Amino acid sequence: MEIDKDRIDDTVLALLSLTLHAGNRAWKGHDWGVLDRLYAKGMIYNPASKAKSVELTEEGVRQSEQLFEQLFAKTP
Repeated sequence: MEIDKDRIDDTVLALLSLTLHAGNRAWKGHDWGVLDRLYAKGMIYNPASKAKSVELTEEGVRQSEQLFEQLFAKTP
């Protein structure tokens, strides 16, 4: 089985919106490989810090909220 890492990245980015606080920070309790890829894609700032949260870029916040709605919102 081949894993679609882009879909995993999109799902994690969407889930980061659940713990957004202080405007653009989210708890970083996700796989480091995914966080590294999101950093490389410009969605978050460097996750390699002692902080327990990661800072999303402006584009990251926008994409996070859009993906969350796309992936998890119920349709009538």
